[in-house]
Amino acid sequence: MYKYIRDAWKNPSDSFVKELMQERAPIWRRESTVQRIDRPTRIDKARSLGYKAKKGYIVVRTRIRRGGRRKSRFTAGRKPKRMGVKKITPIKSIKRIAEERVARRYPNLEVLNSYWVWEDGKFKFFEVILVDPSHPSIKNDKNINWICEKQHTGRVHRGLTSEGKKTRGLRGKGKGAEKVR
Repeated sequence: MYKYIRDAWKNPSDSFVKELMQERAPIWRRESTVQRIDRPTRIDKARSLGYKAKKGYIVVRTRIRRGGRRKSRFTAGRKPKRMGVKKITPIKSIKRIAEERVARRYPNLEVLNSYWVWEDGKFKFFEVILVDPSHPSIKNDKNINWICEKQHTGRVHRGLTSEGKKTRGLRGKGKGAEKVR
């Protein structure tokens, strides 16, 4: 079953996903910026990133405004070239910013991972998987109880999630990554 869901999400415009999301996106825009949801929209992606349908796991949908920074224009004293209004892009990715905003909203939970859900002209929507490190079912699960240890608190703000490592250049053999021999 997950295989068919994954194939549908690979090309949303070719499958049923596009029509489904065109119905859902206007509703999502009217909701709050950080919205807790009962179950993941993309169950295949959530499961592959560590989500389990049990107590202690929380899924939150968030939206981030697309594009670069919006800086106010100076009134006087600079050449237009030196004003620095356009083409100001953040170093952090939009996905990493989304994870950090959700983590600030839920300070007692830890961010496990996140994934893209949808985008329109103005917003990008992400779903963030959160784990409660103080929940007994998480403490007793040997696969996830590493997140209960003290050194993993605030991991999203230190760039230790998958997206954080990607923006820091620690994933793969590309430019900026450490060379392994």
